[in-house]
Amino acid sequence: MSRLTARSSTIFIATGAKTRVYRSVEDVPPALRRRLVESTRGLNSATILIADKRGREELVRALQGRASDVQCRLADTIRSREQLNQPPLEHRFSFRSTRTWLELLLPAAVAGSLLILAHFCP
Repeated sequence: MSRLTARSSTIFIATGAKTRVYRSVEDVPPALRRRLVESTRGLNSATILIADKRGREELVRALQGRASDVQCRLADTIRSREQLNQPPLEHRFSFRSTRTWLELLLPAAVAGSLLILAHFCP
């Protein structure tokens, strides 16, 4: 059984209120191509491989500003790392802790002692 592979490129470029579609980088006008090359060399650039019709639909949905059903692995990774680095909410600040009460009451006790000392000592 032979295998058939179709390869195509579609480049969506949105400038201002217009979105233009090109079939290859060579089809992009030179001034716009220069901006395209500069923007795709940055840290925020990525290659998108769309392997099926659903991938194309997701890309069109993203270009239209609608929500996507696809999970972003990078965002999920960042969120999971943040959750690992942060202690749970109940451990951050709890009135049940002796340390918390000391941190709140000790400065007040020292300030009160200083006021009383200053009032009675001439």
